[in-house]
Amino acid sequence: MPILETFTVEHSAPGERFDVYLRRRYPALSRSAILRLIEQGAVRVNGRPVKPTHSPRAGEVVELEWPDPKPATLEPVDIPLEILYEDDCLLVINKPAGLVVHPAAGHETHTLVHALLHHCAGRLSGVGGVSRPGIVHRLDKDTSGVMVVAKTDAAHLALARQFADRRVLKVYHALVCGCLLHDSGEIRAAIARHPSHRKCMTVCEERGRLAHTSYRVLERLAEAALVEARLHTGRTHQIRVHFQHLGHPLVGDPVYGRRANRRLADRIGFEPPRQMLHATLLTLAHPRTGELLTWEAPWPADFEETLRRLRTPPASERAAPAGEDI
Repeated sequence: MPILETFTVEHSAPGERFDVYLRRRYPALSRSAILRLIEQGAVRVNGRPVKPTHSPRAGEVVELEWPDPKPATLEPVDIPLEILYEDDCLLVINKPAGLVVHPAAGHETHTLVHALLHHCAGRLSGVGGVSRPGIVHRLDKDTSGVMVVAKTDAAHLALARQFADRRVLKVYHALVCGCLLHDSGEIRAAIARHPSHRKCMTVCEERGRLAHTSYRVLERLAEAALVEARLHTGRTHQIRVHFQHLGHPLVGDPVYGRRANRRLADRIGFEPPRQMLHATLLTLAHPRTGELLTWEAPWPADFEETLRRLRTPPASERAAPAGEDI
């Protein structure tokens, strides 16, 4: 049976399309899925169907009729998952690096969704559509760490609201290139799709959407640093783009820090296998009980090994034994 959700627009956005507004409120949904809902008349404003180009106004009452989930057409795959927490409405995992979250071009099989379909025996929310059952938020393929998954539609909608309202605490650990000038800081720089590299993002105040990251240095290393980063918004590649914008791209990032990483690899004699970014902590309210819950995921082996290498100075710089010619 379809689920009807009603909410009131809090702030007017005269320059924003309604489909974009809904995409921001429900980040787990693709824009094409939102457009389908609008075209089907499942989205109404003040009781009337809305056009994608409509600009949201404060006080408008929005009704969203979520359709019954279609049977999943994806085949479950038995992929081991590291479960941090599980009950009848949500699942929390420690996602390994290298695992794509949902099917996309070039990654049609063996994704996290395929693993979830096997583990949950199909008991996942259908709000995200056939290709994204249960997916409330995402981590990049080569980012590891804590992820929450919704098993029911009600849990999915409640969790999506928390993410949209920025009531979720998301803490990441990252290794960044170079010596950061300050021990802590705030990065407020709008992020948009790169104009020529469509799979990449870039800082762009004119076209971009507000993005806010705070950070503090946990440990200074040889030409690098271990930092804790907190996301106050959830833009695509946000941490990677923001630290590149500072001039300190993530260690091992082949997209946003190729040059800096080439220099670092030549210096330490080691090339990390991926960008060194790990979602270490997630805090949110349980969608049914309202209890505030926190989960932490330990660093994976490749993160620890890269950190160890950065802590060890190159052999050429180690002090020679007393009496030995240098």
